[in-house]
Amino acid sequence: MDETVAIWWIRRDLRLHDNQALAEALRLARTVVPVFVLDPRLLRVPHQSQRRIQFLVRSLARLDDDLRARGSRLIVRTGNPADVLPQLVRELDARWVVAETDYTPYARHRDARVAQRVPLRLCSGLTLRRPEELRSLSGRPYTVFTPFARAWWKLPPIRPQEVIPAPPRLPPVGDLAGIRLDRLVTDTASTPCPPGEAAAQARLAAFCQGDDPPIFRYASARHRLDGAGSSRISPYLRFGQLSARVVWCQALGALERAPDDRARAGVRAWLNELLWRDFWLTLLASYPSARTQSVRPEYREIEWEEDEALIQAWRAGMTGYPTVDAAMRQLASEGWISNRARMLVASFLTKDLLVDWRIGERWFFQQLVDGDPAINSGNWQWCAGTGTDSVPYFRVFNPVAQGERYDPGGHWTRTWVPELRHVPDVFIHRPWSMSPAMQQECGIHLGHDYPLPIVDHAVARARAIARYRAARSKYRGEHDQEGDRGERRAEPLTS
Repeated sequence: MDETVAIWWIRRDLRLHDNQALAEALRLARTVVPVFVLDPRLLRVPHQSQRRIQFLVRSLARLDDDLRARGSRLIVRTGNPADVLPQLVRELDARWVVAETDYTPYARHRDARVAQRVPLRLCSGLTLRRPEELRSLSGRPYTVFTPFARAWWKLPPIRPQEVIPAPPRLPPVGDLAGIRLDRLVTDTASTPCPPGEAAAQARLAAFCQGDDPPIFRYASARHRLDGAGSSRISPYLRFGQLSARVVWCQALGALERAPDDRARAGVRAWLNELLWRDFWLTLLASYPSARTQSVRPEYREIEWEEDEALIQAWRAGMTGYPTVDAAMRQLASEGWISNRARMLVASFLTKDLLVDWRIGERWFFQQLVDGDPAINSGNWQWCAGTGTDSVPYFRVFNPVAQGERYDPGGHWTRTWVPELRHVPDVFIHRPWSMSPAMQQECGIHLGHDYPLPIVDHAVARARAIARYRAARSKYRGEHDQEGDRGERRAEPLTS
């Protein structure tokens, strides 16, 4: 061990358990200094989520507690990493800066700048498979999920033995200046999960372990609009308080214990969601333009509507469609909604209101505790039909049918739209169907206490299909494409 000091540069890996960057730093050096750099450029972007920043700060405080329990501590500094890290290297006479690879366009550009000034070593850990491992026979990255997943499963299996235990002790850091985390806490906004690695592990265990864990019921329960069937570990994966590998291995353990086909189906459905996460991260790593450009070229010139009043009604949860409004209000209150609710409101914005998916993507990124650039943009494009989905323009979620199917008693809807608390179950997802007399009996005046629908879903659906079809036809005419192959192939983006 020639090197004496290594800086463990923490970014999206706020954990000690199964941390490949930390393990590499400990292998390289006798002294490892944990460092987090608060980058003002990320803190001040127009659509940054203050709730997510506060969750990050509180999570850093929990990480500091965990480090102190092992004899170390967290050093937090603020500034441009390309300036802060060289200064730290000089202060410590460090030989290495070790970090977990990140794949967003900003992260890659940032790391390239840092690597010009310090000896930077990047390690795996953000994804289950490194993006460069997943390539088609032609050597190109995958832009469609099914062949990606097929190739993913053909690689050597991920085994629990690969998981790295948390170190029982860490070298002391010594006298090194850093900013105090408690001074960065600016609000007390609630989040759907407590911060910290211990809380993350407890939530994962509650979902995967036991005789009849929720993961066994995930195949059906995941569709519930209230999110009761969800694991709710996405914020922890976003900031790396859980490694993807640990999550995968816990799920595999549940699969081995599954007593019947129903339980096995539940585990496999959840494993598939982890593959989707890898897919979105890999797609953005290969095609940075996917963050802001539609994957499918035939839908890059859709004629979007720009009605600010309708957009604001969607943001505020005042569309007149109770399921959409419940989801948007929960999002604003908690910074989290279920996957089914996310798909519903994304479909409503892009199809019913014909609003550019990027407007919704930015709003979600501003609200979500688990907002991830790759996953957020990927899911929005999937819902908008501009991305990797093989059934692009004619999938339009019906907000009434979704509510009746996935919130049949209306309990979740009433929780977030209390104006409708006395509306009978039969009308809870279509309150405009009530007569004036029934409205009076329920103590509500539609159009006054709660809005009437801002669009007619059937009319809006037909308009959206026609608009998408027109964009596709125009593209085909300009590029002389024939048949359905052009519709079903996601063409390469600008890399």
